[in-house]
Amino acid sequence: MAKVGIFFGTDTGNTRRIAKDISTALGSAVAAKPVNVRTASVADLQAYDFLILGTPTYGEGLLPGLSTGNATESWEEFLPKMVGHDFSGKTVAIYGLGNQKSYPNEFIDAVFYLYQQFQDCGATVVGDWSTEGYNFKASKSVVADRFLGLALDQENQKDLTPERLATWLKTLAQYWS
Repeated sequence: MAKVGIFFGTDTGNTRRIAKDISTALGSAVAAKPVNVRTASVADLQAYDFLILGTPTYGEGLLPGLSTGNATESWEEFLPKMVGHDFSGKTVAIYGLGNQKSYPNEFIDAVFYLYQQFQDCGATVVGDWSTEGYNFKASKSVVADRFLGLALDQENQKDLTPERLATWLKTLAQYWS
């Protein structure tokens, strides 16, 4: 079995594309095929010691899900299923997609909700990322001038994504090497 599980929530496909890029960069010996969280169970995530999780932020700082107009369930419906489950000994890294121009007051806020839930379940969350090079006003996902995970803006800084992603994955490799 691969060492890294990749799970994402999406409706439009941008977060899925990043998940596929991560899987390709890591290779099949390291990473499992990415899975949309709408088809996953808590046990599916618990099967891995290291997880990479992806989420977009919808509207004014929301997780993707039915209440945000998604056609299918996503993180909004999945996270409540985790309550009472133990993720101790699991290491989690999160990437988030957002739009810092259209939503500068809640840029990648959804990362915070994943961070909080997995930490509450005992996981160790790694992979924080510098806020340098971004232009936003506020984010729940910033602690001590660092994002709680990799921040990507496919609308305004898509050209920076490949380099940011490669750099982030290099910093994470210590956890599965």
